[in-house]
Order: sequence, then C-alpha cells, then structure tokens
Amino acid sequence: MLESLIAVKDALPYILQGSLVTVAIVLGAMLIGLALGLPMAVGQVYGTRLIRYLAAVYVWFFRGVPVLVLFFLFYFGLFNALNLNLSSIVTAALVLGLRGVAYQSQIFRGGIEALPRGQLMAARSLGMTDTRAILFIILPQVLRTSIPGWANEYSIVLKDSAIAFVLGAPEILSRTHFVASRTYEHFALYLTAGIIYFCLTWAGVHLLHRLEKKLYIPGYSS
Repeated sequence: MLESLIAVKDALPYILQGSLVTVAIVLGAMLIGLALGLPMAVGQVYGTRLIRYLAAVYVWFFRGVPVLVLFFLFYFGLFNALNLNLSSIVTAALVLGLRGVAYQSQIFRGGIEALPRGQLMAARSLGMTDTRAILFIILPQVLRTSIPGWANEYSIVLKDSAIAFVLGAPEILSRTHFVASRTYEHFALYLTAGIIYFCLTWAGVHLLHRLEKKLYIPGYSS
C-alpha cells in the first residue's frame, strides 16, 4: 500500500502534464465539431436534396466506424498517403473533431427542428432573407438550447481522447501506462488516471451547465 502511494505521489506531476494535452485535444475537437457541425445542421434542415444526402452519408460514416479504426485510417492511411506529417496530438484532435461534426450536427439539427416553423415565415414577412433569418433568429436560439447536448458530447469526446494513446500522444493514459509499466503499480496509477478523467469531465460539464443557466431566458422554451 505504501509503495502504491509513493508511486502515485511521484508520478502525479508527470501524469497531470498529460492532462494539458488531453484538454488541448478535447477543446480542438469540440471547436472543429462546432465550426463544421452547425453549418452541416443548417444544410440538413434547409439545404437541397443533394446537400442533405451528402450530410447523411457523412454522419452515417463517422457514427458507424469505431474511433480506433478512424485513428488508424487517418494517421497511418490517409495522412500518410497525402504525405501530411501531422503530430499525434493534432491527428487526435482532428479525427475526434471530424467525428464530432457528425454528432454535433445532429444536436444542432434537433435544436433547429424543435423551433416553431412560423419564425422563419415571420422573418420573411418582415423582409429578411432566409440567410439573415437563420443567422440572427434561428441559430442564436439553437446554440442556447443545444448546450445540454453539447455537455454530453464533451464528456464523450473526453473519454474517447484516451484512445489517442495508440498514436503515441502524450496524454493522461499514455503517461500513466509509461509509469505503470516501470513501477508495476498498475491499480493505483490507473485508478489515479480514472480520477483525473472524472474530475475533467465534472469540471467541463459543470461549466457548461453554469453557461446554460446564465443564458437561460425565463419563460422561454424551444
């Protein structure tokens, strides 16, 4: 027991440095998912048949293929074929982000479809174009009501970021495995890693819940 506590104490600063890498991967993936998922959701609701079909194929592919397979497919396959020398951290954030686009687009699409359809018609009657109505009326409401779904997506991406271990990214799990393979204190060290993941999950979800309450409009519901 004492040896385990000593191993955890000595390794904790090293493992916590990996948490910075994990947070960078997660934030990068979430921002990619937001930047591309929102336009994809708009295209799925208001786009042409071709746009809706292409978006559906994208969502089907990235939601149907395991994360581990996506990592290998992009890191050792596509990026290698294109001679792109991307680091394991960038690759992990990019792949998780592209996968997040598929999930976040469905979160935002549900938020759009939950709004009363009369809002767009009312905007047209006031002389607004569809583009301006979507940008200034529809999307602000969707972003507000989609925060709970975004919090759930954050926790999923955070846990999936551990799979970046197979690419050699120096994140939490990779550093924990490195220390455990040399000290043989596997239980204590992996338990410590689990606690760190739990704390990161709680902190991120808590911040998003606080943001949700701050943006809440009394008497408003989608």
